[in-house]
Amino acid sequence: MALKHEPPTTPYHAAQEALRVLETVARSSTGVTDTELARHTGIGPGRLTALLRMLRREGYVEQIADGAYVTGETLARLGSAQHREQALRDKLQHTLDRLRDSVGAAVYMSRYVDGEISVTQYADSPATPKVNEWVDFRSSAHATAIGKSLLTQLDHAGRRDHLARHKMARLTSRTITSDRLLLSRLESQPPTVPVLDLQEYAVGTVCAAVPVTAGSSVGCLALSLPVEHAHRLRQAADALNRNAAPVLLSMAI
Repeated sequence: MALKHEPPTTPYHAAQEALRVLETVARSSTGVTDTELARHTGIGPGRLTALLRMLRREGYVEQIADGAYVTGETLARLGSAQHREQALRDKLQHTLDRLRDSVGAAVYMSRYVDGEISVTQYADSPATPKVNEWVDFRSSAHATAIGKSLLTQLDHAGRRDHLARHKMARLTSRTITSDRLLLSRLESQPPTVPVLDLQEYAVGTVCAAVPVTAGSSVGCLALSLPVEHAHRLRQAADALNRNAAPVLLSMAI
């Protein structure tokens, strides 16, 4: 399976800049001031302030009494070989819970592993229930925002391979069942624009997904809303995209 080359989006830039900040902080045993961080990373003051706010909120850095920044508990926990996988899951769940509350929708983390789609974690609540998986997500990539977002990150051969293994069934009156039409839409999907599912998977539910790929790991963040909240979908999807950097950062560390 080959990845389709895409230009970086805003969350990728934010994650890359955050990594530069973390690398600078980690090299110092006594702490680094924001002035020193700006000099070493080349990141402007306004942008650096926003990054440091995010890194402090996520627990990657801490600010000590003299105002300097040192590595935080989250970075130490994720950097430890022991229990790293569980620490990563816990950190990602915390991030998804905050995203759920921020966008007011159920939020999902999905990956494309060994040719199959997997929803690895999600965050819902009584006020933001998750979608009813009435058809296995693994066989409904053509109809879901999650599936289409993951497929856009594959090359043409990878997409064709997936569709050859999973029949495109009509799940609602809006479901695309033509592989030619679906492939055309996937090819023309702008990488910076969220992929939408407007009642294609389930009547009464709308969804959106944004890519979160780090290295060879293909993934996406998605959200779902009842159709009566469809007017909030694009705004919520944009918020999800803007706040994807912490997820990318946890994948990259």
